[in-house]
Amino acid sequence: MCAIFVPLVMPLLVLVNDMSRLGLISDTHNHTQNVERAIACFEAEGISTVLHAGDVNGKTVLRLLTPFDLWVAWGNVDRDERLPVSVTAEEFTNAHLAYSHSLVVEGCKLALLHGDNVPQLSHVIHSGEYDYVIHGHTHQLRDELIGHTRVINPGALGGSGLRPKTFAILDLATGDLQTLEV
Repeated sequence: MCAIFVPLVMPLLVLVNDMSRLGLISDTHNHTQNVERAIACFEAEGISTVLHAGDVNGKTVLRLLTPFDLWVAWGNVDRDERLPVSVTAEEFTNAHLAYSHSLVVEGCKLALLHGDNVPQLSHVIHSGEYDYVIHGHTHQLRDELIGHTRVINPGALGGSGLRPKTFAILDLATGDLQTLEV
């Protein structure tokens, strides 16, 4: 069986408001208690924008994240057609929901995707087009520089088995990445 490579074609969205500090989460798998803990930290730190690298699993987590400017890359578990279709724009006005995003924040070009399509993830990382690639899927923390691209996986807040449960705060002005456990 051949792996099918689908090039990542994402319109570039330039964000002009001050969002130098971003909350990063992934693989929440509807684990509301851990998401609430991350939210409390984001609120205490004055974070207004959250990037979710996929595997939300349901509307409950999205509802918890409505106070934030929310960017979600659908994960492999989210691809149950009932979830994206059931999430309406009227319900989540601060949420940007897509299979992937390409953003410019504070002069930094970011890609946000789940990462389950390994050839696609590899292409985005090695393309040289991005300063940061934020992904999930593996449930494992990652902070790696490949060429000039910094690749970050904030770990997972949900799912069974793997510990610790983690999330992150990225300061684009300084490059500092703070990884936190719940």
